[in-house]
Amino acid sequence: MFEYLLFLSSALFLGWSLGANDSANIFGTAVGTKMLRFTTAATIASIFVILGAVVSGQNTTETLNALGGVNTLPAAFAVSLSAALAVRVMLKSGISVSISQTIVGAIIGWNVYNHQETDSQTLINILSCWVMCPIISGLIATALYFTVKKILHHSKLHILWQDFTVRLGMIFTTALGAYALGANNTADVVGVFVQSCAFQDINFGNLIHLSGIQVLFLIGAIAVSVGVFTYSQKVIKTVGKGVLTFSPAVAWIVILSQSLVLILFSSKGLENFLVSLGLPPLPAVPVSSTQAVIGAIVGIGLAKGGKEIKWSLVLKLVCGWITSPLMAFVLSYISLSFMENVFKQPVISPF
Repeated sequence: MFEYLLFLSSALFLGWSLGANDSANIFGTAVGTKMLRFTTAATIASIFVILGAVVSGQNTTETLNALGGVNTLPAAFAVSLSAALAVRVMLKSGISVSISQTIVGAIIGWNVYNHQETDSQTLINILSCWVMCPIISGLIATALYFTVKKILHHSKLHILWQDFTVRLGMIFTTALGAYALGANNTADVVGVFVQSCAFQDINFGNLIHLSGIQVLFLIGAIAVSVGVFTYSQKVIKTVGKGVLTFSPAVAWIVILSQSLVLILFSSKGLENFLVSLGLPPLPAVPVSSTQAVIGAIVGIGLAKGGKEIKWSLVLKLVCGWITSPLMAFVLSYISLSFMENVFKQPVISPF
C-alpha cells in the first residue's frame, strides 16, 4: 500500500493543479464581481467537488482507458506527473488551461512510447467534444442571457431584491458547477490509476458504502479541494475579470452555462437516451471547464455586440489549450524513458 500511495502522489499533485486551475471556472466570475467572497465560494466548491467525484466521477473514466490503458503503477505515476507539470508551467504564467487536454496528451505519450496504437475513434470522439464544448456553452449562455435580460426588464423587484436573488443564484451555480467538475474531471486526476487500484471497499455503518474505486476518486477530489484553497486566486483574476466586463447577472449565467455543459458530457444516462432515440450521442468524456466558461463568456460578448471582448486574452488562452497537451505529450515520453531506463520500473504490463 505504501508503494501505491507513493506512486499516487503524482495524481494528488495533478488534483491540486485541477483545483488551482479550474476553480476559477466554477466561481471565478462570482468572486470577480464581488458577489461571493473567495472563502465562501471555495468552501462550497470543495464540498460539492468531492460529492461529484464520489457519486459520478467514474462515468468518464471509461473513455480515457479506451484511449490508452495505462496498466502499471510507475507508468501511471509518470503520465499523471507529466500532465501536472504541464499545467503547473501554464499556471505560473497565469493562464487557465485544460486539465483534460493535458492528461490526454500524456496518455498519447504513453501510447507512443510503448508502441501502442491510439484508438482513433476514441480520440476523434474526445477531439469533437472539445470542439463542441465551448460552442454548446456559448449557445446556452446566449439563450440564458436574452431570457434573463427579458425577465429582469419586466421584473418589478427592487434592486436590493435583484441583488439578493443573483447572490442566491451564485451559491446554487457554484455548488452545481463544483459537482459537475468533480463528476467530469476527477477522471483526469486518478483515471490512469483505476486499473491498478489497491484500495478496498469501505462501509460507514449501514448507510454509506464506497467501492475501492470510489475511495480513489475521493482522495483525488480532496487533492482538488486543497488546490482550490491554496492557489486559485491568481487564475481567478484572469477568468473572473479579464476577458469581459461582467455584471452580476452575466457572471451567474456564465457559471450556470459551463456547469450544464459539464453535466451533459458526464451523463451516461443522457448518452444512452440519445442513442435510443437514434440521435447522435454526447459521450461521457472529460471536457474542459476552461473551454466551457470561455465559450460562455464569448457567447455573451457576441450577443452584446462583441466590442467588449478582449480578443488578445482569448487568443492567449487558446494558445495555452494547444500548448499544454503538446507539452504533456513530450514530458510523458521523457518521464517514461527515465522511469524505465534509469529507475528500472516497468511502464507496460504484458498481460
